[in-house]
Amino acid sequence: MTTGGYAFPPEPDARFRPPPRLPSGLFPSGPPSQPTYREPHPVTGAGVASGAAVATVWLLLFGLLGGGVSGYAWWTLLAGGLAWLVALVLVRVGDRGVAVGVAIVTAGGWSIAAVIVAARWLSSGQWPLW
Repeated sequence: MTTGGYAFPPEPDARFRPPPRLPSGLFPSGPPSQPTYREPHPVTGAGVASGAAVATVWLLLFGLLGGGVSGYAWWTLLAGGLAWLVALVLVRVGDRGVAVGVAIVTAGGWSIAAVIVAARWLSSGQWPLW
């Protein structure tokens, strides 16, 4: 049965409370004194992953067009250049996370193409891109 009273008796000096201390500023307790500006399209892991996946498929499709090492290298350079242009547009007006994913995979694709060209050059002694 409820009597409407306290479950425990109140402390004897419960009415007296010391005034709150003023914060030192080390740990702010209120809202910031200046407005906080947030990025309209923050970089997220999902955006980076989707940009990386699309750029991987893009480079693979263009790389398959080449018949040999030189064709693969030239198609990869062309596809990477177009991908970087799209990444620059995305940085300016779109999702920056997707642009990061595209740029990372494009740099990796160009590196793979450079290693393949260098390996062919070392094995045959002739520059494969001309």
